[in-house]
Amino acid sequence: MKAIESALAWLAIGALVLIALPVMLVVRAFDWGPGRVRTGRTFRRIGALATRLNPAWHVRVGGVDPDALRHPYVVVSNHQSLADIPVISRLPWEMKWVGKAELFRLPVMGWLMRLADDIPVDRKDPASRASVLLRAQNKIRHGVSVMFFPEGTRSRDGRVKAFYDGAFALAIEAGVPVLPLAIDGTMDALPKHGWQFSHADVRLDVLPPVPTTGLTEADVPALRDRVREAIRDHVAAWRELPAASVDALAAPASGEAPPLGAPQAGPVENPAKSSPHASRS
Repeated sequence: MKAIESALAWLAIGALVLIALPVMLVVRAFDWGPGRVRTGRTFRRIGALATRLNPAWHVRVGGVDPDALRHPYVVVSNHQSLADIPVISRLPWEMKWVGKAELFRLPVMGWLMRLADDIPVDRKDPASRASVLLRAQNKIRHGVSVMFFPEGTRSRDGRVKAFYDGAFALAIEAGVPVLPLAIDGTMDALPKHGWQFSHADVRLDVLPPVPTTGLTEADVPALRDRVREAIRDHVAAWRELPAASVDALAAPASGEAPPLGAPQAGPVENPAKSSPHASRS
């Protein structure tokens, strides 16, 4: 039964994506602003609608303050599942997503991402990473927020992984606040490497913005850690667990090794070399 329900949901989402392509082509033809805000918002609304087409998901969104969204942010979120993307698309403002380049090469979905003016990054190419930061700065100058998953990839166990520096270096250099998002329940909604949807209660909260006024490159690690801890603590409070239990960097209680490849705090990279590692992965 679960497989049948999931197959029907994917068919509905696939049909929605196919319908979206001509719609977005028309919107883009009349969207002459440098931020491509109308085209982007059309794409996000399509993503948000996809969450409503799936009867297995119950999504709650909190903390949205429309009056606080009159200027751009660097937006960051923890990352549990591909389901994070349509869920976060429910937020009522436009932001350009930084995603791995492979997604932009997909038929239809990649075309839609390019039409929306989202930003691809090749994580193996330093020149690409530097270009991402320049493009993101340009979007911020035109009043459009930029969205990162600073963990770089989805969490395998639902714990909050280490954050990379790129998004926080960008926020300081651009002089805009960081807007943290906390999300939970999406790993159950669509497990990594799985295709079947599960019944899930998904929660998304917008946390208070973190200002960057007066900060310099040397403050990147402190800013990164402050934002990560806010997200981690929010997820822990939802689960009614100690913060360490949802922290992938905390000392494991069972004696297991920490996650392989987890970046540790250390010298701050030059913002032009810092990998955004924000991927729609």
